[in-house]
Parts: sequence; structure tokens; C-alpha cells
Amino acid sequence: MNLVTRCPTCGTAFRIQPAQLAARGGRVRCGKCSSIFDAVASLQDQDGVPARLERSPQLGLFDPSRRQQRTSPDMTIQLDMSAAEPAASRPPPRSATPSAPSAPRKESVPEAVPEFLEDEPPPTRLRFLWGFLAILALLAFAGQMLIYFRTEVALQLPQSRPLLVSACEAIGCRVRLPRRPELMSIESSDLQAAPGQDKLVVLNAAIRNRAPFPQEYPDLELTLTDENDRAVVRRVLTPAEYLAAALRKDAAKGIGPGAEVDVRLYFDTSRVRATGYRLYLFFP
Repeated sequence: MNLVTRCPTCGTAFRIQPAQLAARGGRVRCGKCSSIFDAVASLQDQDGVPARLERSPQLGLFDPSRRQQRTSPDMTIQLDMSAAEPAASRPPPRSATPSAPSAPRKESVPEAVPEFLEDEPPPTRLRFLWGFLAILALLAFAGQMLIYFRTEVALQLPQSRPLLVSACEAIGCRVRLPRRPELMSIESSDLQAAPGQDKLVVLNAAIRNRAPFPQEYPDLELTLTDENDRAVVRRVLTPAEYLAAALRKDAAKGIGPGAEVDVRLYFDTSRVRATGYRLYLFFP
């Protein structure tokens, strides 16, 4: 048996079945205005006339006294708008006086029966808490990315460098200068015997920063080779070892854009037999 109930707030009519009313004790939620109302008290016939409850075993499920005992007040049924009828289109009440027969009118309530077992929406306070936690997580992620890419950020936004330096001092990190080995080159180098010193050799090299921004000083790897170009000895030279004393105190400022630095070092080769060398730069 199909019944019709009408929302007392917006006037929208819905087709409903006895089993659906019995599932939640007759309490439903309007799919149009979200009002909660007693569908049993708002039962109507197809013409909009309030329906009377019959004392039958089937409709006895809709007895308000029984529903109060079996159903808690917060249990409702959601009425889907797919089964809704606009309030303006509901038919007027049937006149008490008989009227002339008219053509059969179209059914005013859709036949589709919706699914009603939707839960209550979460409380506003809980939604606010989740939104606040989501904002905190987003800010924490943005802060991590800012610290991780601090060198690139300081390069693109020089005005942010003091703030990044202060933040790194607080958490124990360091804002370094860029390290782009592809934009750093050894322009020239040679290894010769030192004048007047039989067992000493001198390394002369020129390091150039080809980037349009300052970079850190690279490390140098010097390899001495024999007549078969096999490595005899290898050594890594840090900026503190190959920079002149005048440049060491400002080593933290790095090599300026387009700048070139001369390197001159002496080595004792009395214990090795070397006839050649290889020199590379790299960032550790």
C-alpha cells in the first residue's frame, strides 16, 4: 500500500510506504527543505485531504504511542527530492458537492521510491574542528617545503633570506648558497716542478663561476698519475685548503656571479713517481 505524506514546512508531497514509516517510527526528513516532521501526522490521500488512521494490524504500526516506545527522537528517514512534488502543484481539496466527471488527471506524486536510510549530518562544531586541523596540516606541510627548498627560495626571493636564516638558526639548519656544478668550471690548470725545488710541484688553476648568482666554493679532486695514466695518489682539497688567506675569511660569501678565483698549491712528490695529473671540481 502506497501512502502520501506532505512536508508541513514547504508543502512538498512524497510517496511513502508503510514499511518505510515503520523503519524509523514515522519520522522523516524533507528532501527539499531538510525539515524533520511526523510523516504519519501529515498523511494525505492523492487529493491532498488528510488521511485518517485505521485501526488495522498493518496501520497499527503508525500508532504514535507505539512509535514513542520503539523509536528514539533522533531517528529520521531522509526523503529524496526525486520523489518530491512542488508545493505549488499540489491539487486543491476535493469539494464537498459532487461535480461533473472530468478527464482522468495525471498522477501528482512520482512513482519512484527513494532510499531513506541516510545518517544525520555531522555537527557544526565537529566540522569546524576538522577544518581547523586541515588548515594546520596544510601550514605544516608548507613550512616543511619552505625549509627543504630554502636555498632555492632564498635565491629567487633574496628579501626572504634573513627570515630563512633566522628560522634555520631556531631549528638547527643552515641556508647555504646554491651548488650548481654545471655552472662552475676550471678555466685553466697546470702542474709543474717548483723553481729551484726538485721534489716539489706547484699546481696552478683558475675556477670560474658562470652562474648569474653567487655559489659556494667547490671541492677539488687532484689525482697524480704515472706514465701509463694510472692513479698514483689522489687527494681532495677543500676551500679552506686551496683558498688564499685573504679569501678564507669571506669564504661563506662564495664566488660571486661571473667571478674567477686563482688557486696555487705546492706538493711534495718525493715519495711518488708522477708524470701527469687530473683535476676535477665537485660539491660533496
